[in-house]
Amino acid sequence: MAKKPKKQQSGGTPATVALTAAGVEFTVHAYDHDPAHPSYGEEAAEAMGVSPDRVFKTLVADVDGALTVAVVPVAGQLDLKALATAVGGKKAAMADPTLAERTTGYVRGGISPLGQRKRLRTVLDASASAHATICVSAGRRGLELELSPENLAKLTEAVIAPIGRA
Repeated sequence: MAKKPKKQQSGGTPATVALTAAGVEFTVHAYDHDPAHPSYGEEAAEAMGVSPDRVFKTLVADVDGALTVAVVPVAGQLDLKALATAVGGKKAAMADPTLAERTTGYVRGGISPLGQRKRLRTVLDASASAHATICVSAGRRGLELELSPENLAKLTEAVIAPIGRA
């Protein structure tokens, strides 16, 4: 028998529910997702009219056998070696997408660093600190959250490190 989905407060996602419960200030940005667009993050930046340096993608990697969330600007790429170093690991590789979805409770292209089914250690790229606010997935394709990088780091207990590259 299929599990019944959990009810979300006021139609939100687990990410928006977590932010509301924490009393953190945030803004939700919705846009029409185009399944044919080649990049979820770039699509979000274009749709919102926001610089790709302020829109961050959430990636799930395997660091020495432990799933780890990396939050990096959509304008760049994740440096896997830097990610491993940031969490005291030796080797990192991108996680299996199905495992990432099952563990976080979100679908690829909509994985949020907040409100995950299982809390994973998180690393936020140091470039986020240069902005008053950044945008991350709200847990659904076509839905973004805007919040301060400090609040994101606090709520995810993130390590802040230079893990992105151009």
